[in-house]
Amino acid sequence: MSRYLISFENGAMDHIPEEDFPEVGKAAHAVVREAQEAGVLRFTGGFDYSAGVGHAVVGTDGLVMDGPYPESKELIGGVMIVSVPTREEALVWAGKIAAACRCPQDVRMFMDDPELVD
Repeated sequence: MSRYLISFENGAMDHIPEEDFPEVGKAAHAVVREAQEAGVLRFTGGFDYSAGVGHAVVGTDGLVMDGPYPESKELIGGVMIVSVPTREEALVWAGKIAAACRCPQDVRMFMDDPELVD
């Protein structure tokens, strides 16, 4: 099985009216439950940049910088990691999350590491 990161940019859901968020949350949780029941979900969650704990980058010298890495153009808003046999199946899960969250999803495959156990 390969692991895939399904993610969307912070702000990708800004077009959704506030009163629709309970419905969006319900739809997203339904997809998460479906992924759990299918045995493909490894992790999922969203990032809260308003919680008072900001985004930080730790350099190779140990220096801590607040905010995104200088060359970074985006912050991740939310992620789902699935373990599935094919890229096509990962794209199906991304489509389900895209529909639920009402925003496009980025799909990336993790490199295999024989020292890690799935």
